[in-house]
Amino acid sequence: MARIGVIGSGFSGISAAAYLSAAGHEVHVFEKNSTIGGRARQLKTDNGYVFDMGPSWYWMPGVFEKFFQDFGYNVSDFYALKLLDPSFDVVFGEKNTMHVPENFEKLCAMFESIELGSAEKLKLFMQEAEYKYKTGIDNLVYKPGLSLTEFADMELIRGVFRLQVFSSFSKHVRSFFQHPKLIALMEFPVLFLGAMPQDTPALYSLMNYAGLKLGTWYPEGGFGKVVEGMAAVASKHGTVFHLNANVQKIEVEEGEAKSLLVNGVAEHFDGIIAAADYHHVESKLLPVALRNYDEKYWDKKTFAPSCLIYYIGVKKKIDGLQHHTLFFDELLDEHAVEIYKQPQWPAKPLFYVCCPSKSDETVAPAGHENIFLLMPIAPGLEDSEAMREKYFHIMMDRLEKQTGETIRDYMDYKKSYCVADFITDYNSYKGNAYGLANTLMQTAILKPKIKNKAVSNLFYTGQLTVPGPGVPPSIISGKIAAEQLSKHLNAIAHEIAI
Repeated sequence: MARIGVIGSGFSGISAAAYLSAAGHEVHVFEKNSTIGGRARQLKTDNGYVFDMGPSWYWMPGVFEKFFQDFGYNVSDFYALKLLDPSFDVVFGEKNTMHVPENFEKLCAMFESIELGSAEKLKLFMQEAEYKYKTGIDNLVYKPGLSLTEFADMELIRGVFRLQVFSSFSKHVRSFFQHPKLIALMEFPVLFLGAMPQDTPALYSLMNYAGLKLGTWYPEGGFGKVVEGMAAVASKHGTVFHLNANVQKIEVEEGEAKSLLVNGVAEHFDGIIAAADYHHVESKLLPVALRNYDEKYWDKKTFAPSCLIYYIGVKKKIDGLQHHTLFFDELLDEHAVEIYKQPQWPAKPLFYVCCPSKSDETVAPAGHENIFLLMPIAPGLEDSEAMREKYFHIMMDRLEKQTGETIRDYMDYKKSYCVADFITDYNSYKGNAYGLANTLMQTAILKPKIKNKAVSNLFYTGQLTVPGPGVPPSIISGKIAAEQLSKHLNAIAHEIAI
């Protein structure tokens, strides 16, 4: 049995800890904040609101189920799931809202009502997307990305053209649909993958399959219940979580990590999983000679967005607002350029509103609403209170116009979160919220390596390495990192036995 230290308690860190503990190792997770969960922490207010601070879209339910089943459990052992219908709303302008149905036949009918012939095209699109999803989720995403030989699989080679790794997502969508509304609906998921639709591989139409065919779900009690469930699995196998535990240094001797300096105290370990921000671990916890990448490398990388978030409590119910609402009443391409090509605060932003109290009475006091506003922005922008307030009112003006209700006068809780907070709370590179963009040149083996090249028992996990950004990929990333460290430790034990 080895003693293993995990830096960070986001989804990837908890996942890695669970797998390593179940393998019989002594695992300690160190979290710098006062609660576990990383970006998926919950904010609980004195006046009865429970806000998910980060993730709010529960897609790819099979990935969550697979995690729990790996330990002999089901999702339902830890939290209840609710299938949302409509899945979400898309606002294109005043009295111009698309209600996206959960039922696929109804979705096809909606497409047909907008563009003649598009129902059959949607079915064809989804057939291709299903192949990509099943190939990607069952095979590609579980590879550690250390060598091209991992992909020397005849089935993968035969299917490489069907996967459309080298095709543009934007062109792919437009080969099926012409109506701007349908294009916007199909392109919106990639906004959070970290690149312009034209720079994102068409492989990621698998996200359309995940969202529009597998459904949009909600874990009752919020994403914090998912964190609690995963942590419970890890704890049942012996993982120990240490809160307010700031890791200050990785001590290395003769090419091996020997200890972590935590709040000034050295804790000795046989292996390390770095689930904190990859750049932070390299630049702050390791000397230059032991880093995989220098500052020039990170500066050239394309990052997924940061965001401006507002957590709002409202002391009345709001009609005409669904659980998820996307405000696409401005141009997607213009906002995307201001995130990825010419980084600046957006002139006419798109944004997202989550109102989980529509589905869950436990997240707000009776008769109140819990509202989460999110506007994606370029990472690294200058973040000031004045700028936050400016965009708060831009978003609220449009939300109040859409609902036909006065909201600001009824607020009894309000808190903002932006670039500076991501840096302070998560040591996030340039305050990014979603990790590394899924561009062609940052896919699979072209992502930052999961293994440190100079420190044999140090492995990375999370949204800056394989397989990429998002909650399901982070859970998978933890499993991959745990498997790689286990292989290393087993090889060492075998050498000693010989």
